[in-house]
Amino acid sequence: MLPGARSTPGGNAVSDRRRVGSVPGVSEWTWRWDESLYQGSAAHYRVGRMPYPEDIADELRDALGLDGTGRLLDVGCGPGSLTLLLAPLFRSAVGVDADGEMLREAEREAGRTGVGNVEWRRMRAEELPGGLGTFDVVTFAQSFHWMDQPAVARAVRPMLAPGAVWVHVGATTHQGVDGEDPLPHPRPPWAAITGLVERYLGTARRAGQGTLPDGNRAGEEDVMRAAGYDGPQRIEVARGEIATRTLDEVVSAVFSLSGSAPHLFGDRQEDFERDLRALLRETSANGLFAERLREIELVLWR
Repeated sequence: MLPGARSTPGGNAVSDRRRVGSVPGVSEWTWRWDESLYQGSAAHYRVGRMPYPEDIADELRDALGLDGTGRLLDVGCGPGSLTLLLAPLFRSAVGVDADGEMLREAEREAGRTGVGNVEWRRMRAEELPGGLGTFDVVTFAQSFHWMDQPAVARAVRPMLAPGAVWVHVGATTHQGVDGEDPLPHPRPPWAAITGLVERYLGTARRAGQGTLPDGNRAGEEDVMRAAGYDGPQRIEVARGEIATRTLDEVVSAVFSLSGSAPHLFGDRQEDFERDLRALLRETSANGLFAERLREIELVLWR
């Protein structure tokens, strides 16, 4: 993710220095969640993030014997990118997210694609179980690092039906693989984009009203074992295909990130977008870019 810094106009950085649980190997965490984390990003998310491949659904169907029965819970579902991909494998699904804008995007996409077996619930993961019942598969896709991991891992345990599986989806969908191999169009100039974000927001990565000076928290596997889960089993979804991306899609990819969410730029958002588009046009005169897609890892816990 792109780094960011500095408070939004009129705002103060929020810091809450505390230890996350008492799990050995889990580092101290200095950031506190707030509702502005992805403020203004929802409309950009589905445009700027490359979609999860159908192979994820195929791999989970085969590994878990999914047959259209059972229930799915997708925690931190955002605009439903993973929820809607997996929902046809289940009788019903629930997508949970703390961001109302993201859930409205998810509802619109569900209507557009005709997926009618998903219920969307606005809540933080820390509020689980939340009366939602039990599930056969619980997924976390690019979301668990934002949560109080020990608390959420404990809260989900009683929500797992016998034989149920927790699935972490490790992916980077806003950006492809770095490299020098020839592609049909220029790669987006991600290093230069990072530099532009830093010129506007500073070098400390922004996240909502706070900062992440040390990056995302680590120790996920220690958290899961401490909460009583067995595993992990790993499934790699190999990729490597080439995606063509438009200038507008790359702009949305930047705005889809917590560290460069639109609200962080305040009254300079239009200036930043103008400079970003100029930078992209310098790289590709016709506004087309190409990226080789990254592999995705499915990490299963029981």
